[in-house]
Amino acid sequence: MARADMLGESLWDAYSNKVTTLMNNPKHQGEISEAEAESRGNKLIVADFGAESCGDAVRLYWEIDPTNDKIVDSKFKSFGCGTAIASSDVMTELCIGKTVDEAVKITNIDVEFALRDDPDTPAVPPQKMHCSVMAYDVIKKAAGLYKGVDAESFEEEIIVCECARVSLSTLREVIRLNDLTTIEQITDYTKAGGFCKSCIKPGGHEEREWYLVDILRDTRKEMDEEKMKAAADAGASGDFASMTLVQQIKAVDAVIDESVRQFLIMDGGDMEVIDIKKGDEYIDIYIRYLGACNGCASSSTGTLYAIEATLKEKLSKNIRVLPI
Repeated sequence: MARADMLGESLWDAYSNKVTTLMNNPKHQGEISEAEAESRGNKLIVADFGAESCGDAVRLYWEIDPTNDKIVDSKFKSFGCGTAIASSDVMTELCIGKTVDEAVKITNIDVEFALRDDPDTPAVPPQKMHCSVMAYDVIKKAAGLYKGVDAESFEEEIIVCECARVSLSTLREVIRLNDLTTIEQITDYTKAGGFCKSCIKPGGHEEREWYLVDILRDTRKEMDEEKMKAAADAGASGDFASMTLVQQIKAVDAVIDESVRQFLIMDGGDMEVIDIKKGDEYIDIYIRYLGACNGCASSSTGTLYAIEATLKEKLSKNIRVLPI
């Protein structure tokens, strides 16, 4: 029976030729016996890992030269779908010739990339990306057995997206540095949530401790609270003039968010801070109107006065607001 008859041509189009070839003809499937390894003066490690999300499981064999910790041979047995077989085969091949410490650095992204026919086209559809996650987990298990430590000791950070190996700290930092506001932006910047999508929100193929929607919400809340605190501190101390430019912009944005922006949005407009310059007498804040506010007659009179008055009250009496 042709593969298109079994699953449909459109589905098979989402798999690389390497994947479909290795599904039926894996190069490293098999096992290594203790006697074989010992006859060559090497140590045998056998590690098992199962993925609860899909019922797949893999057994990894490492034959290691104890004099240099190098993996001289490796084989696998996979109990699961064709994608799991292909991923396990490539994972096994990537291990051969590396030391145990080097092998632990192999990620599922490395496995998926090695399965591609060309660098720009994913090897498997997004919903199958989780099959290659087993590769990283079983490698950690094997390394832990060899070194006599817990497998989790190789994981230094909390991993939110297993598919792209993106950590919690990385996500928080990227959101902050780039002022991200949507899940789509997070995926564009980090690849998190771009594969099996289970880390985006509850309801995916497996339950997660951390979800992108919650991380984005909580990080944005922290950022907003920091802005408000900066504005409050500036108003209380009257020290707006001595702030750095970045601190001043954050303080102005916080006041605008709290007291001004909602009214502009109600009228179909908005504004953004372009620059802040300190002169001998005034601190000039340059703004640009957006949407309906751009070109509105009141934007250069009543609206401008209200914005300036609010910033003077909250931050510094020396502020002057100039539209550009």
